[in-house]
Amino acid sequence: MPPCRVSRAPLKAGAGWTSKCPADRHRRTAAATVRRPAPRRAEETPLEATRILAVRHGETAWNRLTRIQGHTDIELNEHGRWQAERLADALREEPLAAIYASDLKRARATAEAVAHQRDMPVHIHMGLRERGFGRFEGHTWDELELRFPAETLAWRKRMPDFAPPGGETLLQLRERVLAAVDDLAARHPGEQVLMVVHGGVLDVLYRAATRLELQAPRSWALPNTAVNRLLWSPEGLGLVGWADVRHLQTDSLDEQHV
Repeated sequence: MPPCRVSRAPLKAGAGWTSKCPADRHRRTAAATVRRPAPRRAEETPLEATRILAVRHGETAWNRLTRIQGHTDIELNEHGRWQAERLADALREEPLAAIYASDLKRARATAEAVAHQRDMPVHIHMGLRERGFGRFEGHTWDELELRFPAETLAWRKRMPDFAPPGGETLLQLRERVLAAVDDLAARHPGEQVLMVVHGGVLDVLYRAATRLELQAPRSWALPNTAVNRLLWSPEGLGLVGWADVRHLQTDSLDEQHV
């Protein structure tokens, strides 16, 4: 399935889902790195597409300090709570069949701000967790270079099979995230869902939707509470819109990989 041109889709109900997206400049023939669905038998009925709003959690104190969070359970700061409320207002008219979040407080609280306006529950999915960074967690980038110089270099090179001490590889993260998305899409054929996740999760989703290798340098933003639109079908993920932050009055902190 050809990837979609990155666009800023409007935040009104049903916007951005009607037209097919042309291939964009990020296309890669990465058959070895992007998981393809198994062929369907002729008698099988194709599943309906699922529209996904994928949103990064609001800002935390560690975001502002550029400390690696990973699985460390850091709460939203005051600005992050404000971002979550602005997100809830922006999505007020969006049709949502369900709201999902990782179990970490920063994602859960962001999702709860949206759910509160709709009197909907937030469903926790462990597959949507941030990448586990093990002993990297709690450190700034400068601290990592001093304490773990060789490991930090491997991380910065985006080596797919490298795991921080006690953490996950990029390959493990991708397998977990794409399995979670497949699971949620299977529950909601023909519907739209909200997923409140993390920067590393969104990075995986963008690469899967645009057929980019895991080790390719990142050139796209992952702002806190930005609205990212994806379309799941049996052929894979497609990108509809990315990094819409028009509901925010100030720039979001874009922290890489955490």
